[in-house]
Amino acid sequence: MEYEIVIGLEVHVQLQTQSKMFCSCRADYQNAPANTRVCPVCLGLPGALPVINRKAVEYTIMTGLALGCDIPELTKFDRKNYPYPDLVKGYQISQYDMPLAMNGRLDINTDGQDRSVRVERVHLEEDVSKLQHVHGNDSHSLVDVNRSGVPLMEVVSHPDMRTPEEARSYLSKLHGIIQYLGVSTANAQDGSFRCDANISLRPVGHDEYGTKTEIKNMNSMRSVFMALNHEVERQKKVLDSGQRVVQETRGWSEERSVTYSQRSKEEAHDYRYFPEPDLPPLVVDEEWVKDIRCRIPELASDRMSRFTSQFGLSEYDARQLTNSKSIADFFEQTTRLRTLTIEETAIHAKNVSNWILGDVSRLLNLRELEIDHSPVSPEQLDELVALVDAGRVSISMAKTVLEEVFDSGYSPEQIVQEKGYTQINDSSVVETAVGKAIAANSQAVADYMSGKETAAKFLVGQVMKITKGQAKPDLVNELVVTALEKLR
Repeated sequence: MEYEIVIGLEVHVQLQTQSKMFCSCRADYQNAPANTRVCPVCLGLPGALPVINRKAVEYTIMTGLALGCDIPELTKFDRKNYPYPDLVKGYQISQYDMPLAMNGRLDINTDGQDRSVRVERVHLEEDVSKLQHVHGNDSHSLVDVNRSGVPLMEVVSHPDMRTPEEARSYLSKLHGIIQYLGVSTANAQDGSFRCDANISLRPVGHDEYGTKTEIKNMNSMRSVFMALNHEVERQKKVLDSGQRVVQETRGWSEERSVTYSQRSKEEAHDYRYFPEPDLPPLVVDEEWVKDIRCRIPELASDRMSRFTSQFGLSEYDARQLTNSKSIADFFEQTTRLRTLTIEETAIHAKNVSNWILGDVSRLLNLRELEIDHSPVSPEQLDELVALVDAGRVSISMAKTVLEEVFDSGYSPEQIVQEKGYTQINDSSVVETAVGKAIAANSQAVADYMSGKETAAKFLVGQVMKITKGQAKPDLVNELVVTALEKLR
């Protein structure tokens, strides 16, 4: 039987505020000693009263506006009750039926196909404590309350995605928006951007949803993609065997690349939601929303349009650059270093784009670095591009220089001078190298004479080897063909 995949995502985003959601404790818990960012409010001690973090509310509204959401005039907080060890209070202050933002959408493009994913709600809550599991003869778990109370924004989609790839596209687009807004670091590694995925299968052509499972707490887009693919295959096997899919919460094992059962899936009534008695309803007036809307920075879609008009970049290059705010910033910092004409700007921007999307990204990936921590600066990249533009180094040699900049931190100019990487433009020097290549590769010469023009490319490569990549490529091509034709 053929099945249609139905996917909805719940994305949890830690907001970048100075203090926690309902108290004055500092929110930068990541590197703090265990249980040093706590107070009576974090611990839910008797008599401790929460106070709403205004900045967290504004960040949530800003995100909702960026997603095209409606911002209700009245919102409230609720108590969500569940007896988990990471919840020292026994309840979590969250939002249930009156969130800060609702009815938005996020447009994605996957494999050239456009899809609009509806955003059901964007609400605000507090994060929970962090468990540290100790294994061995005396296995036990420790509770670090530092994370408890950190502002946590949740973006909940409708079940509008139909493939794991669409889910990955949605996450990537949302991650970019969060970064552009500056409301969160959105760093998946430290838990600032994590995802729960709901997935079910239904026979193709059916409208009724199948039984869903929820995969919890994945902290990378790759993990979400892999977990969804695994769950699709697992549910197919269950259904094809005539059994029913159990509604449950499942975990994802990165080591084994499988999902595993954790517990039966709770429904809303299981959490016994009720209005938070210590917080009054929050009125969000129109002027406040207008003020927040005016503070929304340029987002990726607008920046992409500007890159195509201002720099003459293709839509593809502009999209690749602006998918990441950090990469787009790096590009602009590099291009701003020169004062050029409109025509010169377009050529220079394309060259810079090629380097960033090509060799710079490749070297960063090899070193598992983000561009924020790139060993090569915009100034160094601009200097490298200038060396190529001036004909002082070849493209192939420039790639070598870039690698050495990554390793040493020295400027491209310094490396070229010290290593003698200057491009060879002297015809006589190149002619000598061409003669050596032809003399050493008689078979290639014979192939060329028999009509195999690709043999000339082989000889060009040999000349580049002889000159250690320093010969001007165009000159090498010209002189190789000239020398071969003289032999006819």
